[in-house]
Amino acid sequence: MAKIKSILVSQPSPAESSPYLEIAKKEKIRIDFRPFIHVEGVDAKELRTQKIDLSQYTGVIFTSKNAIDHYFRLAEEMRFAVPDAMRYICQSEAIANYLQKHIVYRKRKISFGEKNFADLLPLFKKYPNEKYLVPASDIMNSDIATVLDKANVDWTKAVMYRTVCSDLSDITIKDYDMLVFFSPQGIKSLHENFKDFKQGDTKIAVFGTTTQNAAEQSGLRVDVMAPTKETPSMTMAIEKFIRNGK
Repeated sequence: MAKIKSILVSQPSPAESSPYLEIAKKEKIRIDFRPFIHVEGVDAKELRTQKIDLSQYTGVIFTSKNAIDHYFRLAEEMRFAVPDAMRYICQSEAIANYLQKHIVYRKRKISFGEKNFADLLPLFKKYPNEKYLVPASDIMNSDIATVLDKANVDWTKAVMYRTVCSDLSDITIKDYDMLVFFSPQGIKSLHENFKDFKQGDTKIAVFGTTTQNAAEQSGLRVDVMAPTKETPSMTMAIEKFIRNGK
């Protein structure tokens, strides 16, 4: 097995204490970071074409921090004063806490789940009479619609931002021995930016089964997979692969 000397991770640069930087130091390899995708917000005009009137909803369901930022951005753009009585259902406590960036947290109707979207079911049963808006990207997890419909929730999806491929024309992809991906959109960006890409000896590392499926469907060979029982994180999976290759 060829030795791994350089890795490109399709995410923004991490904090100084990142396990990636520890691997780079320990294994004496180069690890670069570059987001392959980014988010672009839609404007008020586009939201109106979706027949969305923000004033018609008594609750908002947030599944990400991006959703929060774009909801309040569009509310401001459309001169909609979000009422204090609005009910907020957030997928996790971290997302709920992020609301403080936009509203006074105290005395507001804010609830959150554990981690997965299905964890919110008891909250929908507790507040069955709300009319919910779900701010989302153009690519929404199908589990969300399944859970909401199963719970007979009155809900509407509003596409408030899009996930688009970043321009990577300044990168020489052949310089890397391993490419690391975390979403199907990242795989799509690879092929859009490097139309003549041939995998050859380049190792492909993926996180999650949806990313794995996207990689394999596009003709790529997956060499490193996470999470697994042995390697629950991507950095652990990469480190194990590098050590086994020595």
